[in-house]
Amino acid sequence: MGSAGSYPDGRPPPAPIAIKILIAGGFGAGKTTLVASLTEIRPLRTEEDLSAPSALIDVTDGVESKTTTTVAMDFGRITIRDDLVVYLFGTPGQERFWFMWDELAVGALGAVVLADTRRLADSFPSVDYFEQRGTPFVVAVNCFDGARRFGPEIIRAALNLSLRVPVILCDARERVSCRDVLVTLVEHAIRMVDGTPDALSSAR
Repeated sequence: MGSAGSYPDGRPPPAPIAIKILIAGGFGAGKTTLVASLTEIRPLRTEEDLSAPSALIDVTDGVESKTTTTVAMDFGRITIRDDLVVYLFGTPGQERFWFMWDELAVGALGAVVLADTRRLADSFPSVDYFEQRGTPFVVAVNCFDGARRFGPEIIRAALNLSLRVPVILCDARERVSCRDVLVTLVEHAIRMVDGTPDALSSAR
């Protein structure tokens, strides 16, 4: 009989496939909330309180109730199967931390650009970054309470997105809504890279 965690013939199980996904977007768009909604472990957060000096840099128009900011990254994990694990990396939204994006983007399958209709222009840096890198990405519009709602095609036109880039509405507080965002991203990445197994889609 094989030992615990091994095959009947004693061979150890293969190492799980790790999928890395970035969660990007503007300051206050809901990246930390989305990671927390999805992760099965306690999320790693690097949030700091907004100070008076940082208020001069981090413009909070439209998100006046926000009192903290991510200074490095958010991190979470989702186990799809024993042999498939998804790691989520939330990028910092403020311009002074953009130098970290190159490190975080290494090895990523794709990215979610979380958009806030109250500050839609804040999505442009993320969109431009992933377009220039050739990284598959989707735009997920976080539907904040009290914010104006716009259809995906209006958002697509406003951000000047290619027709091939999926645009979907979501609620970063709801796990099912966030899961659908990730599935859409993976399906989009698969269409861009022929021959990649549709692992997440089959796990829906």
